[in-house]
Amino acid sequence: MAALSKANILKSNNLTGWLLAAPLALVLALFLILPICLIVVVSFWQATEFSIIPAFSFENYEFLFGSSVTYTVFLNTFKYAAITWAITLVIGFTIAYYLAFHIRSQTWQTVFFLLCTVPFWTSNIIRMISWIPFLGRNGIANSALLSWGVIDEPLEWLLFSDFAVILAFVHLYTLFMVVPIFNTMMRIDRSLLEAANDAGATGFQTLTNVIIPLCKPGIMIGSIFVLTLVMGDFITVRLMSGSQSANVGRLISNDIALLQYPSASATAVILLITVLLMISALLRLVDIRKEL
Repeated sequence: MAALSKANILKSNNLTGWLLAAPLALVLALFLILPICLIVVVSFWQATEFSIIPAFSFENYEFLFGSSVTYTVFLNTFKYAAITWAITLVIGFTIAYYLAFHIRSQTWQTVFFLLCTVPFWTSNIIRMISWIPFLGRNGIANSALLSWGVIDEPLEWLLFSDFAVILAFVHLYTLFMVVPIFNTMMRIDRSLLEAANDAGATGFQTLTNVIIPLCKPGIMIGSIFVLTLVMGDFITVRLMSGSQSANVGRLISNDIALLQYPSASATAVILLITVLLMISALLRLVDIRKEL
């Protein structure tokens, strides 16, 4: 009798769990899984200059993989992602390390952390546009360098170049690296640092053998955020390169502007698969769920 009652309680708990999860599962199905499925389906349709033909075909993927432009654009996208990731990792880790280990007061930690979020109080577009008068040929940066005698003529590569694109990416996405690393650093038991110090470890040895290994989950989470955001961003590349450069996001945007939805869908599917493979590779390095 007791066993029967226990089984009924377990069934009731399971039913309650399914009912609680049902609303979220429905939202995910309607607004995530269903749109992705539709994109995959449309990627196999045919298109002409004037119409879209819902007929199964591999021509979009054949054109995509048969064009040298595709490989050039993907390599350009990987270049932006890799450089932005490296710079944001160095800056994000440095800021998080300073906040976690050099600011003793929790109040001041909160204050300085909130200061890092100030740029996010405005839209991405405004923050990007604000760089244009600073980096332009007659902008603040060139004017200052000319007045100091550092250069003899304005630097053309400051604006509408890969430098401007990467600078904007770093400006936009560094906080996505700071937050998870800072959160992980705050979880580190300070007694471990004291033990390393008592054992005669130098500051660099403590950093490389204690702090960095314990920060791997935060580094991985920040890396996933930055890489996925950069891989899918297109407006930054368009504005900061002066339409002189392109990434996969811009390729999709251009196809949509030309009403070539099947081609845009095929490119989006390849981009999605690429990003998922990158995330899978990162997750193999650290078991985030176990570490956190």
